[in-house]
Amino acid sequence: MYSDGSALEQLSKDECLRLMASVSVGRIIYTRRALPAVELVNFAFDHGDIIVRTDGGGKLAAATRHSVVAFEVDCLDAAQRTGWSVTAIGQSREVTEPGDIARMQQIGLSSWADGPRNHFIQITPEILNGRRLLASGPQAPDSPLLAGWKD
Repeated sequence: MYSDGSALEQLSKDECLRLMASVSVGRIIYTRRALPAVELVNFAFDHGDIIVRTDGGGKLAAATRHSVVAFEVDCLDAAQRTGWSVTAIGQSREVTEPGDIARMQQIGLSSWADGPRNHFIQITPEILNGRRLLASGPQAPDSPLLAGWKD
């Protein structure tokens, strides 16, 4: 329990997957040149796997080949001090089979970035961790850190 009356609830695997599927943008966390890197990406699900569409010659594609990565999605309501966050950790791999590429081209995932993005990264979640922040009781005074996040 937090002093402002908020509580954290651990989420089940099914709830984590349901919440992940409810949003279209997440963060992929990987290692680039021996340092942590984070990229904001749009994504889709395909048979329980996270699919990211990118440039095959880009830094993201090169850094995530056969690597363990983390993928995070969240949804927050700063005014109500509620929300949720889900992190998936798993092996990342490039999709190379023509049949798989054809199937992924049909799932409706288009890159938001300009230029050709015909490279698919597939992440199979092996570890899922999710938490929901629930407000209870009176709201804490407004935080100057959250002021920019209000509607």
